[in-house]
Amino acid sequence: MTVDYTDDAAARAAISAPMPAAPSNATTIPRPISTASSPADDEFEVQVPTARSREAPIDPDEMASTQGDRDLADRAALRRVAGLSTELTDITEVEYRKLQLEQVVLVGVWAGGTAAEAEASMTELARLAETAGSVVLDAVMQRRSHPDAATYIGSGKVTELIGIVEATGADTVICDGELAPGQLRNLEERLKVKVVDRTALILDIFAQHARSREGKAQVELAQLNYLVPRLRGWGAALSRQRGGRVAAGAGIGSRGPGETKLEIDRRRIHKRIAQLRSDLAGMRRVRDTKRSRRHANAIPAVAIVGYTNAGKSSLLNRLTDAGVLVEDALFATLDPTTRRSRTADGRIYTLTDTVGFVRHLPHQLVESFRSTLEEIGEADLLLHVVDGVDENPEDQVSAVREVLGEIDAASVREIIVVNKVDAADEMTLTRLRHLLPDAVFVSARTGAGIEQLRLAIAGALPNPAVSVSVLVPFTEGALVSRVHAEGTVLTEEHTADGTRLHARVYPDLAGVLAPFAAVG
Repeated sequence: MTVDYTDDAAARAAISAPMPAAPSNATTIPRPISTASSPADDEFEVQVPTARSREAPIDPDEMASTQGDRDLADRAALRRVAGLSTELTDITEVEYRKLQLEQVVLVGVWAGGTAAEAEASMTELARLAETAGSVVLDAVMQRRSHPDAATYIGSGKVTELIGIVEATGADTVICDGELAPGQLRNLEERLKVKVVDRTALILDIFAQHARSREGKAQVELAQLNYLVPRLRGWGAALSRQRGGRVAAGAGIGSRGPGETKLEIDRRRIHKRIAQLRSDLAGMRRVRDTKRSRRHANAIPAVAIVGYTNAGKSSLLNRLTDAGVLVEDALFATLDPTTRRSRTADGRIYTLTDTVGFVRHLPHQLVESFRSTLEEIGEADLLLHVVDGVDENPEDQVSAVREVLGEIDAASVREIIVVNKVDAADEMTLTRLRHLLPDAVFVSARTGAGIEQLRLAIAGALPNPAVSVSVLVPFTEGALVSRVHAEGTVLTEEHTADGTRLHARVYPDLAGVLAPFAAVG
């Protein structure tokens, strides 16, 4: 790899050490780059590997990588850094084209609850801001009975905030709440920087992490629903004359303002919303078809739910070797992943990893992701994952159950799973055992408690309802295999006439076995 800075002697001296020779199966491609102090004709040469030769060995790590590993590598390729100097002390910063972070100040209103709850909300807002790609410079909290209708925090606090923004050099202010269009406009006019509320911040994170076609459509629909009442700008002052016969000076109807640019944008957004809803309806039919097949086959469904970053994807990987993306970040995975698993006695069930929840989850997201969240309501069992190292796990449980109530899933049977016990101290675990006496304590990272969880799942799943005693001839071996796969075999005996089974199966399989019912 070679970097040529033709006008920067210091930079040339910094990289004068010899670099390792490029492999024989690589091609050097010059790529121009530009920086604030470098001329436009500088060159940046990247070693791009060509097709692997037949004699080149294959790295076993490449073959063992999962889809989650590849997704994490793709996301890391655009990781943001705090700054990017022209000296380029770390050349990998240019290789991965990392983006510069936004500098933000957080603003919150403590309108109710305890001081600890208000601080926890601000701490979570800071994590959300970092996940979205920003550096938190400062945070301000205002104690009020209710947010100010005009500026959210009041005019006096706005004046103080102006000084903080100027002193820190922040380019964005993030508010811990959903701002009304008027509050957003007033704050931007006074602060002279971009203002973002909690809802827009969460929507931005979802937009970054959505990967599937359905996930991207759901996020776009939520963003447009959020944007419609907040359209503003210079376009509102413009107008267009009407078309058709009145535009040719045909008297009444040809004078006065026509359709404004703002109205045109609003109309286009509504048209796009209608298109997205139509597309999502088609995707929902596909999802419903798959779900109906599972119901027809009487396969129990287990959904993993919980607060964001509680370790749901890690738990899915541990239980099923799914290989989905795992990252220590909020809302790292959005698209649901379903895998098949089996209990110790041979019963098949599906395990689905769903999107994480958060306090004050935007209602636009709940509505847009309703078709996906219906997987939770249709499940036979919920694994409610709780972060064992969080300072307020009970608040997480309350927030998750609040969302479950919104999607009509509050009545589904649940197993509380406290994760990350390997990182929690003994005092915290003792408190959680007292707070959640029926919970299963596990570590998805080390595997501790996983076998107890498997037993708990097997005990909570619905059992086949029909008891059968059959004598299956040896020519129907596939039917015996199906009984083992879909039912619970109580006894099995091989006789001269065939295989005698006493088992519990679902009604559809009992109908197939009816001709082989054993007599006596």
